[in-house]
Amino acid sequence: MSGIRVLLADDQPLVRSGLRVLMADTPDLEVVGEAANGAEAVRMSAELAPDVVVMDIRMPEMDGIEATRRLTAAAPGGARVLILTTFDEDEHVYGALRAGASGFAVKDMALDDILAAVRVVAAGDALIAPGVTRRLIADFVAGPAPAPERVPAITGREQEVLTLVGRGRSNSEIAQDLFITVATTKSHVARLLTKLDARDRVQLVIKAYEMGLVAPPQ
Repeated sequence: MSGIRVLLADDQPLVRSGLRVLMADTPDLEVVGEAANGAEAVRMSAELAPDVVVMDIRMPEMDGIEATRRLTAAAPGGARVLILTTFDEDEHVYGALRAGASGFAVKDMALDDILAAVRVVAAGDALIAPGVTRRLIADFVAGPAPAPERVPAITGREQEVLTLVGRGRSNSEIAQDLFITVATTKSHVARLLTKLDARDRVQLVIKAYEMGLVAPPQ
């Protein structure tokens, strides 16, 4: 079975080199290219078709958030983006989420956690690093918010599942809460992704807040 194809985008050669060496020793990960800025990341992603782009935020010519926006807009269902940065200020998290990133991690995480983050994002799930909490997702849709959106044509059970996803519950926890199997939970989540045109679980969380199914923390 082929490994997860990874494109590294960071303006610091030492960071790219370190990540490449780390992933070279990991059988299920393959670095297919390195980009020194966001513009290169967009171009190389089109050429190399990676599964995951590990993207820094602050880069010359085009920053990581604009590159993420272009990648996710140009190729829905294509490469997923894991933002990996030394900065964890709220505005960068908001920008990454708005741009369509599937994960947000910081460079001071343990190396094994960074590898795990790549795998999580490649699998189609979403990841927010410890310390960059779900509160930030709530804040992302909080403030002087408009009236809750009308819930689209989803079933009552799917709405229950979406509400629990919005509260940060895992598939196994949702299954336990609703007395259904994990496989059934995964099927509901998959249908929600399709019906709500959501790229991944992070976007489902945002949808749950926007629809008024989950209230932002006070």
